[in-house]
Amino acid sequence: MADVTTDVAATPSATADAPTGHTSALRLHLHIPSKLRNLELLLLIFACVLNGIAVVLVQLGALGEIRPEIIWLGGVLAVLAIGLHIALRFVAPEADPFILPAATLLNGIGIAEIYRLDIAAHATGWNADGIRQIAWTAIAMVIAFAVVVAIRNHRVLQRYRYIAMFTGILLLLLPMLPVIGYEQFGARLWVRLGIFSFQPGELAKIALAIFFAGYLVEARDSLSMVGKKILGVRFPRARDLGPILVIWAAAMAVLIVQRDLGTSLLYFGLFLVMIYVATARLSWVVLGLLLFVGGALIASQLFSYVAARFHGWLDAFNPDVYNAAGGSYQLVQGLFGLAHGGLIGTGLGEGRPQIVPLAQSDYIVASLGEELGLAGLFAIFALYLILVSRGMRIGFAGQDDFGRLLGVGLSFVIALQVFIVVGGVTRVIPLTGLTTPFLAAGGSSLVANWIIVALLLRLSDTIRNQPRLVIGP
Repeated sequence: MADVTTDVAATPSATADAPTGHTSALRLHLHIPSKLRNLELLLLIFACVLNGIAVVLVQLGALGEIRPEIIWLGGVLAVLAIGLHIALRFVAPEADPFILPAATLLNGIGIAEIYRLDIAAHATGWNADGIRQIAWTAIAMVIAFAVVVAIRNHRVLQRYRYIAMFTGILLLLLPMLPVIGYEQFGARLWVRLGIFSFQPGELAKIALAIFFAGYLVEARDSLSMVGKKILGVRFPRARDLGPILVIWAAAMAVLIVQRDLGTSLLYFGLFLVMIYVATARLSWVVLGLLLFVGGALIASQLFSYVAARFHGWLDAFNPDVYNAAGGSYQLVQGLFGLAHGGLIGTGLGEGRPQIVPLAQSDYIVASLGEELGLAGLFAIFALYLILVSRGMRIGFAGQDDFGRLLGVGLSFVIALQVFIVVGGVTRVIPLTGLTTPFLAAGGSSLVANWIIVALLLRLSDTIRNQPRLVIGP
């Protein structure tokens, strides 16, 4: 069904102000939720079919036969995605129809490639990353369903902004604790509780986005309207620099103590974008970039592990750097894999992505680039573009400042994380240990990103439910 539009006759004052040859009218748009959900269902079925085809192609390419067991497990995820869609019909009928299909397709492509790497490693059962990825995807979808059902209005989150702040700080500190925190692959980002391990920083980014949105709504006036102009740019007062200095110090702590450049850049970049959206002052971005670049350069001179990342980036093909422990071997192998894939790729299951270290997690983009080629990567980036653009649209369409900032912040988290990962793999920026949203193996990342999807769905439903009068010809 199409949208129903009710035209209300214009008042004399409205018509008097209208340009010659035009009449103004007040139009009340009544959206039909079933249209949105039917479109979502169609796209979701298409995404699930593509995911199934990807798994079959992996099996044919790597094994030469079709094994139904993994297809049945993938079918369970399709059922969960359809179940989430059905839930939206009742609890969020006007949610954006493109977000869930895009996330489902990205998640399925990641599972197919991880399963392909399991075949190369002869991994089976719970030793296989693909099986664990399917299990974590099911858990993440259930949590996303719970978030959509529990949070009926996003404005409720604004009340708990300081709880979100303390939660985010606690999650950042957990890996630094001596008992439960541990170091892996040169970065101290993980926490182990019994047989379970997770990366709390993935959840911290959501808590910090909620806090930043709530804080900036309150402090926006003092941060945007006061300050001295220098060369035409209005810079903030010294007393207003406190928030950005605190966040900068936290980002530097993550870089120095946890030894992770990507995570510190993600947190700091999130704050910079949200403060720019809140204040519309370019000076905050200039100050923030100067602070972060200066801090990173100083750290590269003082700490050997930071310097090693920069050397591996700037001089990757130097034999001494290539053969050094923690050198550029992974980076160069990934570049060779992308080059091997060329424009259209070798085909799913027919490349050699397993020769790149951590191909299922840090280098899933290089693995997909080899087997799907540049064309396949562009298609994946287009899915991210759809996901991020719909989230940004939700943010800017909102009528309340908190919802606008939260929508932009959550969308930018995904965009910046993709840029950091792809930039590192392609040698645009120094290599980091961040995971590619929805694609890379890792339960913490999946749960966090599906929570972001749930919050964006809730935001879009709340915004569409707000009555709007549109004045126009």
